[in-house]
Amino acid sequence: MKTVAIVIPCLNEKDYILRCLQSIAQQSYNKDLITTYVCDGGSNDGTIEIIKDFVKISNRFLILNNSKKTTPYALNLGITESTADVVVILGAHSEVDNHFVAKNIETFSENESIMCVGGVLENVYENETSKIIGSAMSSSFGVGNAHFRTGNKKGYVDTVAFGAYKREVFDKVGLFNEELIRNQDDEFNYRITSAGFKIFLNPEIKCKYFVRASFKKLYKQYYQYGYWKVYVNVLHKTVTTSRQLVPAAFVSYLFLLLLSLLIGIKVFCFLSLFLVLYVLMAGFMAFRQNTQPTTAIKIAYTFFILHFSYGMGYLKGIFDFILLKKSIKKHESLSR
Repeated sequence: MKTVAIVIPCLNEKDYILRCLQSIAQQSYNKDLITTYVCDGGSNDGTIEIIKDFVKISNRFLILNNSKKTTPYALNLGITESTADVVVILGAHSEVDNHFVAKNIETFSENESIMCVGGVLENVYENETSKIIGSAMSSSFGVGNAHFRTGNKKGYVDTVAFGAYKREVFDKVGLFNEELIRNQDDEFNYRITSAGFKIFLNPEIKCKYFVRASFKKLYKQYYQYGYWKVYVNVLHKTVTTSRQLVPAAFVSYLFLLLLSLLIGIKVFCFLSLFLVLYVLMAGFMAFRQNTQPTTAIKIAYTFFILHFSYGMGYLKGIFDFILLKKSIKKHESLSR
């Protein structure tokens, strides 16, 4: 049987970390073959005390000091510290199914070229806002073909959340890019597929994800996704997926719509037809998620936040990384 390392970047997660660790301790897979590395970035909210109390019950749970306080550094810290056959990256906001590890290992047998496998995120709602956000993020209209969110596919994909990786993949394509504040897993998975290896999504691999509970946090999250996606494009000298261009095109259209007011009302009215079409599509897809009118309107509003924030971040990334050719080091403050 394969040995497994689970790597968890962690910073001030007192409300979530215990459930995460308990779910790992309850795995059906041979527990003596699983080692969990919690890479803490200096938590000061009581998180570290919770972890220390928990690790007393098992030597299979270890704490590592994430001195750089970034996610990719934490991931690489756990990867290099372990010698396991398979490395699973996991978020502290998650809670895995009892068969999570077993299903990951089993899925690798589908094809020898599979270097990464992953499953489906099950949204857990902490309040009404998070429920609305979760509904929007479970729709293909909201997040495109992010199948790990929509759960509507089993097979080869271009990325997964909380992937399990064969040890040899790190020897072949390297570690996570420590310059990336966001999108480090997407960029790493792009390197995997570019090297000719496969990423496989199995909906039987289940993981609960605690959905962000405010529109403000959601906006910041997707703004950063769009922003750092441009850096990934510059790094690899290509647009990694065509769908990433759609939100930027949408925001550009909105700016063009405003400028059309200076040209004339006829041009404005003509261009407004596309906005009307977007609103109708958003409303229809939101209604499919929830037939209650007020809730459907809120879901449609969340669609707009997802698309607008990602698009704004992407355009800012184009301005910074392509037009101004700014150094990535000057922008680390965005994550703080």
